[in-house]
Amino acid sequence: MLIMGIDPGYATVGYGIISFENGKLKAVDYGSIFTEAKTPFPARLEQIYDRFEGIFGLYKVKVVSVEKLYFQNNQKTAINVSQARGVIILSAQKAGAKICEYTPLEVKMSVTGAGRASKIQIMSMVKRLLLLKEIPKPDDTADALAVAVCHAQASGIKNKILERQKGVYGRLFL
Repeated sequence: MLIMGIDPGYATVGYGIISFENGKLKAVDYGSIFTEAKTPFPARLEQIYDRFEGIFGLYKVKVVSVEKLYFQNNQKTAINVSQARGVIILSAQKAGAKICEYTPLEVKMSVTGAGRASKIQIMSMVKRLLLLKEIPKPDDTADALAVAVCHAQASGIKNKILERQKGVYGRLFL
């Protein structure tokens, strides 16, 4: 199964595509989409949409996991990131992918086991879990891979629980 993780933004959008087969994680593709500050904002949104449309055309991604936003002090930035996030989710929906959302805390817990993990701890674990030679740059790319790993971990756990339940229920009715 191909999972795409996305760290939403409008100046820099991180994305990472991983495969998750038989409990094994592998990086397939990753990078960032950059838009220039001097470009009118609607054109920046269009650039983000077009790039994701191209990526979805290359890969048959089944699931897109997107980091949920947490709002800081700058309302203008939060509104613009929310708009970019909407464009990203729309492109995933049009590509037929299932969309899952995870909080930064859920991502940190899933990838490192610690909810207060530092950025460098998350990036180091992404490198280690995906057997990469170096930490992906920029940070947005590593964050996107972490969001994808979070979904893989969450879906793997759900599948194990379902298998155990089937086994228990199967024994009860035999």
